[in-house]
Amino acid sequence: MKLKVGDKVVVISGSDKGKEGKIIKTLRSENKVIVEGVHIIKKHKKPTTNDAGGIVELEAPINASNVMIIDPKTKKASRISHTTDKNGKKVRISTKSKEVLD
Repeated sequence: MKLKVGDKVVVISGSDKGKEGKIIKTLRSENKVIVEGVHIIKKHKKPTTNDAGGIVELEAPINASNVMIIDPKTKKASRISHTTDKNGKKVRISTKSKEVLD
Protein backbone atom coordinates (compact mmCIF):
# COMPACT_ATOMS: atom_id res chain seq x y z
CA MET A 1 0.00 0.00 0.00
CA LYS A 2 1.47 3.34 -1.04
CA LEU A 3 -0.75 5.48 1.20
CA LYS A 4 0.24 6.78 4.64
CA VAL A 5 -1.52 8.33 7.62
CA GLY A 6 -1.93 12.08 7.05
CA ASP A 7 -2.14 11.91 3.25
CA LYS A 8 -4.86 14.05 1.69
CA VAL A 9 -6.95 11.85 -0.61
CA VAL A 10 -10.06 11.98 -2.79
CA VAL A 11 -12.58 9.15 -3.12
CA ILE A 12 -12.82 8.00 -6.76
CA SER A 13 -15.66 5.46 -6.53
CA GLY A 14 -18.59 4.47 -4.38
CA SER A 15 -21.34 6.43 -2.68
CA ASP A 16 -18.87 9.02 -1.34
CA LYS A 17 -17.30 9.70 -4.75
CA GLY A 18 -15.67 13.14 -4.95
CA LYS A 19 -15.26 13.66 -1.19
CA GLU A 20 -11.85 14.66 0.14
CA GLY A 21 -10.23 14.07 3.50
CA LYS A 22 -7.13 13.04 5.41
CA ILE A 23 -6.25 9.43 6.14
CA ILE A 24 -6.73 8.75 9.86
CA LYS A 25 -5.67 5.11 9.90
CA THR A 26 -4.38 2.45 7.50
CA LEU A 27 -5.28 -1.23 7.78
CA ARG A 28 -2.49 -2.79 5.73
CA SER A 29 -3.47 -6.43 6.22
CA GLU A 30 -6.98 -5.72 4.85
CA ASN A 31 -5.80 -3.14 2.25
CA LYS A 32 -8.21 -0.55 3.68
CA VAL A 33 -7.98 3.03 4.93
CA ILE A 34 -10.12 5.18 7.21
CA VAL A 35 -10.63 8.69 5.80
CA GLU A 36 -11.81 11.63 7.88
CA GLY A 37 -15.45 12.53 7.08
CA VAL A 38 -15.92 9.75 4.51
CA HIS A 39 -18.10 6.60 4.74
CA ILE A 40 -19.89 7.63 7.93
CA ILE A 41 -21.87 4.82 9.59
CA LYS A 42 -24.15 4.72 12.61
CA LYS A 43 -23.24 2.29 15.36
CA HIS A 44 -25.40 1.35 18.34
CA LYS A 45 -23.38 1.36 21.57
CA LYS A 46 -24.39 -0.01 24.94
CA PRO A 47 -23.95 2.26 27.93
CA THR A 48 -20.90 1.59 30.09
CA THR A 49 -19.69 3.01 33.38
CA ASN A 50 -17.52 5.53 31.53
CA ASP A 51 -19.98 6.86 28.93
CA ALA A 52 -23.62 6.84 27.98
CA GLY A 53 -24.89 4.57 25.23
CA GLY A 54 -26.73 5.59 22.09
CA ILE A 55 -26.28 5.84 18.37
CA VAL A 56 -22.77 7.00 17.45
CA GLU A 57 -21.59 8.13 14.01
CA LEU A 58 -18.07 7.13 12.99
CA GLU A 59 -15.92 6.58 9.92
CA ALA A 60 -15.77 3.05 8.53
CA PRO A 61 -12.86 1.64 6.49
CA ILE A 62 -12.95 1.80 2.69
CA ASN A 63 -10.81 -0.09 0.21
CA ALA A 64 -7.50 1.61 -0.60
CA SER A 65 -8.16 1.16 -4.33
CA ASN A 66 -11.14 3.54 -4.03
CA VAL A 67 -8.99 6.54 -3.05
CA MET A 68 -6.26 8.52 -4.83
CA ILE A 69 -3.78 10.94 -3.32
CA ILE A 70 -4.21 14.65 -4.08
CA ASP A 71 -1.19 16.15 -5.85
CA PRO A 72 0.10 19.08 -3.73
CA LYS A 73 1.00 21.14 -6.82
CA THR A 74 -1.98 20.63 -9.15
CA LYS A 75 -4.60 19.84 -6.43
CA LYS A 76 -5.90 16.93 -8.54
CA ALA A 77 -5.94 13.17 -8.02
CA SER A 78 -2.68 11.46 -8.91
CA ARG A 79 -0.98 8.10 -8.74
CA ILE A 80 2.09 7.47 -6.61
CA SER A 81 5.42 6.11 -7.80
CA HIS A 82 8.72 5.50 -6.04
CA THR A 83 12.23 6.68 -6.80
CA THR A 84 15.46 7.29 -4.93
CA ASP A 85 16.79 10.70 -3.96
CA LYS A 86 20.41 11.93 -3.93
CA ASN A 87 21.16 10.18 -0.65
CA GLY A 88 19.84 6.83 -1.92
CA LYS A 89 16.68 7.01 0.18
CA LYS A 90 13.43 5.69 -1.32
CA VAL A 91 10.84 8.50 -1.70
CA ARG A 92 7.27 8.72 -3.01
CA ILE A 93 6.57 11.04 -5.93
CA SER A 94 3.38 12.18 -7.62
CA THR A 95 3.16 10.99 -11.20
CA LYS A 96 1.31 14.11 -12.41
CA SER A 97 3.76 16.79 -11.28
CA LYS A 98 6.83 14.67 -10.33
CA GLU A 99 6.68 16.40 -6.91
CA VAL A 100 8.07 14.58 -3.86
CA LEU A 101 5.37 13.62 -1.35
CA ASP A 102 5.76 13.66 2.47
